[in-house]
Amino acid sequence: MKRDKVFAQKKDRIEPFAFNREVTAVFDDMLKRSVPLYQESILRQAQMAPEFFQEKTRIYDLGCSHGNLGVLIAAQFDDTPFSMVGVDSSIPMIEKYYSRLEQMENAHQIDLVCGLLEDIQIENASVVLINLTLQFLALNKRDALIKKIYQGLLPGGILLVTEKIIHPSLSINELEQDFYQRFKRENGYSALEISQKRDALEKVLIPEAIGDHRQRFLDAGFSSFDVWLKWFNFASMIAIK
Repeated sequence: MKRDKVFAQKKDRIEPFAFNREVTAVFDDMLKRSVPLYQESILRQAQMAPEFFQEKTRIYDLGCSHGNLGVLIAAQFDDTPFSMVGVDSSIPMIEKYYSRLEQMENAHQIDLVCGLLEDIQIENASVVLINLTLQFLALNKRDALIKKIYQGLLPGGILLVTEKIIHPSLSINELEQDFYQRFKRENGYSALEISQKRDALEKVLIPEAIGDHRQRFLDAGFSSFDVWLKWFNFASMIAIK
């Protein structure tokens, strides 16, 4: 695993964060050291997928990056037929995902699309997953995306969303941010790396409160909502049609 040093050197100008080739090359290390409970979250989502998958329907992995979740889902199905569509706007991520599919026996059941989430049609779906991706979508496009997902889901279908979040209470939000910075320092990131990445993500990653997500899902028509995993300013949520 190549170590993440994207922000290790002082930069004269901080460019907006992008999922380019430099980030793709170190993405696994970045996830491990930047996203608390990442492996636990995607493992449990992969295990939930077969529980809600309906025969002859589709699974959509929106913001699939280079396939960590998709590979785990495929392993859960093993020899059982399934159909999954992975979508990501990053060409380097999709290219890396394709290279991983070459090593998988059931890769023919996974279709990859390089495109924007808001342009993808959701049809005949029983499972939709969005991991650390909705937060990068413009705020004024999020309601429409969730409504489109709801409309494309069959009754009993599930939407799983994991996001970086904020808390409406300033004091609690500061506490959560403090512990997140501590988490990254414990994983070897320097103050410079933390600061420069934060600047790069400003106005690119726009987090919301859990209440905002809940209201959006309920407004779209989902009958059930819950937070099934939370670590300070990260949360994994479930909504059922």
